[in-house]
Amino acid sequence: MDKAAESFRRYLQGDGSAINEVMEELFFPLVFFINRYVQDLHAAEDLAMDAVTELLVRPRRYNFQVSLKTYLFLLGKSRALSYLRRRKRLREEALSEDTPEELDQLEERVLADQRRKAVNAALARLPEDMRLAVHLVYFEELSYEETAKIMKKNRKQVDNLLYRAKNQLRSLLGEEGKTLL
Repeated sequence: MDKAAESFRRYLQGDGSAINEVMEELFFPLVFFINRYVQDLHAAEDLAMDAVTELLVRPRRYNFQVSLKTYLFLLGKSRALSYLRRRKRLREEALSEDTPEELDQLEERVLADQRRKAVNAALARLPEDMRLAVHLVYFEELSYEETAKIMKKNRKQVDNLLYRAKNQLRSLLGEEGKTLL
């Protein structure tokens, strides 16, 4: 009889610490075995825990006819194959559910995200006072007067800062800047 099976027999007889011996000997080999199927170490760890939990919840299913390692690996393989079937089915459902409208929306979101990143990068290159004026007026939606009070400037100075910031942003963003601003 193998060492893990003997430790498991002691666990069944009431020695709670014996399960730690089983885990030390078999858990990581089980994880790496399952990972060969699923190619995802985190999922493999979860599936290995499921297999060990199955052993602990239903200990009488293990009949000591085969080594405990073989039994756990069979449980792990079963869990891995079920996981792969579920993942494949979910992937097929996700692909089949995409309509042309959803694909267009996805494309629009990606383009909007690219525009937002380009604008944020260009804003970061502006001088501090221009960046602050743009942020307060366009992102915080404050009036020119409120922005002037916060920046301790007059309304005309805020107007000039915004005018220069827009021009500088257009030059930083190039052709795309003309359509964005």
